[in-house]
Amino acid sequence: MSLAEIEKKLKEDIKNLDEVNFIFDFLEAYNQPKATINRLKKGDYNKSNIENELVWSKKIHFRKINNDEDVHFVIDEIQKSEEVKKNKIRFLIVTDLSSFLSIDLKTKDTLDIPLKELDLNAQFFLPLIGQEKTQIIDENSADIKAAEKMGKLCIPKQNNREKRSSAEI
Repeated sequence: MSLAEIEKKLKEDIKNLDEVNFIFDFLEAYNQPKATINRLKKGDYNKSNIENELVWSKKIHFRKINNDEDVHFVIDEIQKSEEVKKNKIRFLIVTDLSSFLSIDLKTKDTLDIPLKELDLNAQFFLPLIGQEKTQIIDENSADIKAAEKMGKLCIPKQNNREKRSSAEI
């Protein structure tokens, strides 16, 4: 499934928001197997017995809250819980269906947006479909200097070859 397809599906889901099935629509947008989503709905795979909460081992810990609760406070509370460590959760997601807050516990990246902008940030959850985010690591200055010196060594040889081949012509 392409990022464009995911974005389109998320945009449709937000436009036709189903408050009860939001998390399942979200997972469907990321092409999660329908059988798995059905088992999560039934509770077979859901490690939580709390209403409006879904804990899918090694994947997500989702909680839908009321508008009078603070998404930041709730996600901090969840992040500190043993449930997260025990189930090796990758993504924490908390929403009041107005605000949307998520933390990628592997990369420590956060997403704090209005729910209506979820489709514009679809790349944040690409690990759900096996596409890890690339992280650019600063090059060691010694590596950069070595590469520059190697480049300087190779350039004159190329120029000499070019001169010979043009002289031969």
